[in-house]
Order: sequence, then structure tokens, then C-alpha cells
Amino acid sequence: MVVLRLLPRLLLQLQHHQQHLDPMEDAEKTLVALLATPMAAMEVAVLLTGIYCGTTPTHCQASSGCQNGCIATPPDSTPSGTTTSAAEPVIGPATSSIPPQATATAKVTTDGTCGTTNNNEVCGNWPNGNCCSAYGFCGSTSAHCGGGCQSGNCLNAPAVAAPGPSPAPLAPNGGSFEIVGQSGVPAMHAALMPNGKVMFLDKLENYTQLKTANGYYAMSSEYDPVTHAVVPLTYLTNAFCSGGTFLADGRVISVGGNAPLTWLDPNIGDGFDAIRYLGRSSSNKAPDGQGWSEPGNKLASARWYATAQTMPDGTVFVASGSLNGLDPTVLANNNPTYEILSPQAVTQGKNIPMDILVKNQPYYMYPFVHLLNDGNLFVFVSKSAQVFNVGSNTIVKALPDLPGEYRTYPNTGGSVMMPLSSKNNWAPDIIICGGGAYQDITSPTDPSCGRIQPLSDNPKWEMESMPEGRGMVEGTLLADGTVLFLNGGNRGAQGFGLMQNPTLEALLYDPSQPLGKRFTTAASSTVPRLYHSVALMTLDGCVLVTGSNPVEMPKLAPDAKDPYVTDFRVEKYTPPYLQGDNANKRPTNIVLSTLDVKTGGQFKITLTAPANAKTVKVMLYHGGFVTHSVHMGHRMLELDTAGWVQGQTAQTLTVTAPPNTKVAPPGPYVVYCLVDGVPGMGQFVQVS
Repeated sequence: MVVLRLLPRLLLQLQHHQQHLDPMEDAEKTLVALLATPMAAMEVAVLLTGIYCGTTPTHCQASSGCQNGCIATPPDSTPSGTTTSAAEPVIGPATSSIPPQATATAKVTTDGTCGTTNNNEVCGNWPNGNCCSAYGFCGSTSAHCGGGCQSGNCLNAPAVAAPGPSPAPLAPNGGSFEIVGQSGVPAMHAALMPNGKVMFLDKLENYTQLKTANGYYAMSSEYDPVTHAVVPLTYLTNAFCSGGTFLADGRVISVGGNAPLTWLDPNIGDGFDAIRYLGRSSSNKAPDGQGWSEPGNKLASARWYATAQTMPDGTVFVASGSLNGLDPTVLANNNPTYEILSPQAVTQGKNIPMDILVKNQPYYMYPFVHLLNDGNLFVFVSKSAQVFNVGSNTIVKALPDLPGEYRTYPNTGGSVMMPLSSKNNWAPDIIICGGGAYQDITSPTDPSCGRIQPLSDNPKWEMESMPEGRGMVEGTLLADGTVLFLNGGNRGAQGFGLMQNPTLEALLYDPSQPLGKRFTTAASSTVPRLYHSVALMTLDGCVLVTGSNPVEMPKLAPDAKDPYVTDFRVEKYTPPYLQGDNANKRPTNIVLSTLDVKTGGQFKITLTAPANAKTVKVMLYHGGFVTHSVHMGHRMLELDTAGWVQGQTAQTLTVTAPPNTKVAPPGPYVVYCLVDGVPGMGQFVQVS
């Protein structure tokens, strides 16, 4: 009878833990469900006896039934100077009511800040440039001198206008989307692991679909694209908006993050300077649930929204980030530096100022970075780009600004380096699409794309455009060397609740086609994929799409305040090359002579081709670390092959490996064999 009298409170506790049982179940079933987990059982005991003391939210919050010594809100145990919740750094729209002529005699800056938010100071002869940007920083880029420029040599119009929307005809075969599973945790970060499964990683949340052995909600999971099984993974530090890359030994790392939120989980600590490791091997075929390893290695400084890239020698370049998650228009909050980690991801302990990050504050976080075939980096942030030498900390080549709106966080578009090939001596060719004007739900988004060959003699942006503006659009390489652009929205920006008008249709981009004929419209999803969603190719040549968590804490039912909420559904996008009869035309019995591919060498592949097959192509693919529509380390190479006999079913190919680790930095890759454009199942190899 005591249980029946307490059933209403038990049901409230059950709802608090989001177990989602039918409230009409009888008391016995409800109590059994409540006792199913250690944490819930303990709370039932508290309700029944009232004799348990403690300091957790369950003990101390009045909303959880606290009887005495209670607090109204969760305790704030976050370190001083850091955020106290899961909020995002907000830049917001910037406007100036001070006409340029009114500031002509204003005080000259001494720190590079200017404008209405900085005592109406002007830039004068500030070394970075004399334009005072809309956000109050001195510089000379189009982001400083263009729209919103407050003083200095402001531009009335951009030198080159970005194109508006362009039609993209329907693809003859646009592929298809299918909902196939559940991610277990919101998919803020993702990576295809060497065991063929996908790692999802999230920030601290008050609800996920999985729990760890200690009874707390899991913040990471491992998903099997074949069986759709998902298991929880543990971690020790808050990975909110971290960066990541794969090490030369095949492990993936997550770097940086955010503050501890002990009211959510007292077991998870400060992640601002954390380095997390997750290892899987191609021989590990089952999700074993082995969690992230955090032996105590730390970054040289706090980094929230950092980008990482593995270098030719196996060291790791880590750049940018917020020191504390606070207002990025305040210089003291920002970390426009880079540091180098060893091949084992141990920092050298030096924070080195980086020119392009310093000059482009507050739009300096999550820069696009691509390793070029000369060992230097292509770095893009805001609207600016350069070729950068990490070893000497020098700018090898300043590239033109990309016309259009902002392209990186919080108005991130998508950036992809086209497949590299010996046919043009592995020369890089990079495209950046989408973006937006400012960080607000009212921001227009940019339909334009810029494509550039950064190592050419006279690099210039070749402009083209998508059918509509898109923010948070992801560019994902497909096995045949084309690019799939998907996800995001047509209005707004990155940040909680700041995007609307989701763009559901996918676009196919064929880089081999002439300008104006590269985009076609593919299939449409039924699932909005807004802030914190991901897309990546799996071993079968399809694309896994999941996520969208545009609310501060998970929310399962939309309402007027939050029309777009947390989504755990996993979709499979099947590209045209596997649609219809093509699915039965895959090459089979693919065997590699080695899974340890040495640059500069060769290896053999045997396979069975369909009858009367005409062509073969071997692609080497690295999916990288995916977050916030940034695909860190993402790259593909078309390898030279010999030995193909047209029309023969049993084939033996001699494949030439990449020439060096500048072209293919060390780490895990997938080999895809395509016969007449249809890929067989990919196989992981280790490149060194």
C-alpha cells in the first residue's frame, strides 16, 4: 500500500529519468521498471524511507523530492571564469550607428580593437589594416572593410560579388535516404573507425538513449552500420565542441572541450584542455564498448572549437579555440594560437600565435585546414585563406579573400579537398560552399561556392553556386570521387535555436564537369539535420547521416519555442552508384596483399569483376573527424593501377601507393575498388 500511495511521486521520478513508460501501466510494472537501474532503485528507496543523505542533484534539488538541506538550483561547481552551462559563444549581429565621418578625429586604438564597442576608437595605422570591422577589430580583409565597416578605407561594394543561387537540375539517379537505426547519443562528433564502426561523441547532456555501467547517461557511443547495434562508450572529460584527428597508429583523438557540469555527472571533469584517445583495429569486428582512454595528457592551453590535422611526420597540428566559452568579441577570451602534439598526441607545450587567426577574430574558431602535397597547410577562416608552413610559422602564400559571406563558425559552410591524383602531380583543388552573415536566426545564408588551387602560380577563386543559401552544409566525398553536399538550413546560423528552414535535399557535385554543370539535385531526406549533425561514408560506400541537437539539452518533442529538437535517427544515403541494378554489380572477393601500405611502394589486389567489365579504379579514402560540418583530415586519392584485363572476371591489380606522407599523412585509410564506377566493400589499411 505504501508503494501505491507513493506511485505518483515514483512516476514523476521515472519521468525525470526519461524512461518513457506508459503512465497507464499498473503500479507493479512501474515499480519493476524503476528498480531496473541502480540509480532509479536508489531513488525509490529514498522515496520509501526518506533516510538517505547526499549531495547529488537527486538528494538536494527540491524538484527531485529533497526534504531538507535542499537547494533550488543545481550547485555551480564550474571553475571561475568558465561557462556554467552548455551555452555556446555568441557573436551575434553587429551594427554601427556611427557614420565613418563622425569618427575621423576619434582616439586611435592601441590594441587593435575599435568602433562603437571600444570607445569609438579608430584603427589609424594599425599594422593589420585601418578598417574597423562590424565587430570592432582592425584589419584589411573584406570582412573588415566590407559590410558593416565602421571606419577606415571601407568598401562600398565587394570587388567581386558572390553569385546568387543557380539551378541544379535533377540528377538522373539521385540516390535514396532510409532511416536504419538510432545513434544512442546526440552525434556532435563522429568518425569511421578501423573496425568499420562509427564513433559518436557528445557533450554532457541530461538525457541520452544509453547509460554506462555506473548508471549515468552515456555521452559517446559506437554504432555498427551493418547490424545497427549501438553500445555506450565512457569518457572522463566534457568533449563539448572538441576537435579531432586520427594518429599515425590508427587511434582517433578528441582535443579540447568545455567545463565540467557536475550537476549532470560528477564523474566527468574539465575538458577544455583534454586529450581523449579511442583505439579500434580492423580485426575487432564486434562493438566491445571499450571507452575512451584519458591517461592525463593535456593541451598546452584551453581550446573550445579547435581544429586538428595530422602532419606528414605524424605530429598533430592543433589550432584555434576559445579559452573559456565567453564572448569572442573580447580578445581576452580567445586563443588564436596553434600548438604541436607528438605522434602520440603529447603537446610540446608551446602556444604559438597564428597570424590568420589573430587577424580574423571573432570569426577565428574551427578553421578549415587541408594538408597540401608540399607539406604545407591550406588554412581558411572567416573569408581569408593562406598557405601556411607549420615548422617555420610563416605564411608561404597569402590567398585572395573568398567573396560572399562568412564561411566558418558560427556561419560554417562546407569545405572539401577534391580527390588527389598523380595525373596532375597530386595538386590540391579545394572548394568551400555556403555560409552566412552573422550569428542569429535572422541571418541570410550564402548559396555561393569558391574553388581554388592554392599551389597554382596565380591562385584565384572560381565562383559557382548552389540552388539556395545553406548554412552548416556538409561536403562528403563519395567513393567515385564526387562530392555529396547535405544537411543544414537556409536561414540562421550555428548556435542553439538559431537555424530555421532546413534544407532537406542533397546535392551531388562532380568536380570533373565544366563550370555551371557540376551541381545536380539528389534525393531528399525527411529529417531536418541542423546544428550538431554529421555525415560520413562507411565501408559499403554509402553515407551515414545522423544528429541534429539544436537545443541546449536534449528535447524529444517539438513545440512553438523549439520547432527543431534532438534527433537520434540514423539514416543511410545510398548513392547513385549503388542504386537499382548497380547493387548487384559490385566487385567481390577483394583481397589485398597487405593491410600495411608503405608510401612509395606497391601492393597487389585480387578481385572478381562482373562479366564484361570495362574499367577499374582504386581509391584511398580517409574520412577524418567530423563535427559542426567541418571534416578534419578528410581526403581521397586515386591510386595508379596496372594489370587490368577488360572483360576478364578474375583480376589481379598492381597498385602504386601514394608517393609520400605529404600526399597521404600516416594513419588509417579505406581502399575502395570500383569496377565500371561501382564500388566493392571497402577495406581498412594502415598507411605509413
